[in-house]
Amino acid sequence: MEIKEAQKLVDEWIKTVGVRYFNELTNMAMLTEEVGEVARIIARKYGEQSFKPSDKEVNLEDEMADVLWVLICLANQTGVDLTEAFKRNLEKKTKRDANRHKNNPKLG
Repeated sequence: MEIKEAQKLVDEWIKTVGVRYFNELTNMAMLTEEVGEVARIIARKYGEQSFKPSDKEVNLEDEMADVLWVLICLANQTGVDLTEAFKRNLEKKTKRDANRHKNNPKLG
């Protein structure tokens, strides 16, 4: 699925099942919350923290998908074409970092 298609699917779902978008501020808060849930799983799975008994049902894939969902909602609400934005961002990074990482002794 392409990003443009995902944006369209989310928009259709919101308008038929979800009734309407939450406002942008609410979605920003939700995005922060979802990123926090991803961070919690990463910290426990790959970091020094351990899982609590209540963490038995964690699902990194699902939490990452929640982040993507809310990001797409915000993009739709604010008129951002994520496909084009991502292309431009990749071009920017490529120009800016053409040799930066290759010359970084910390990465070698």
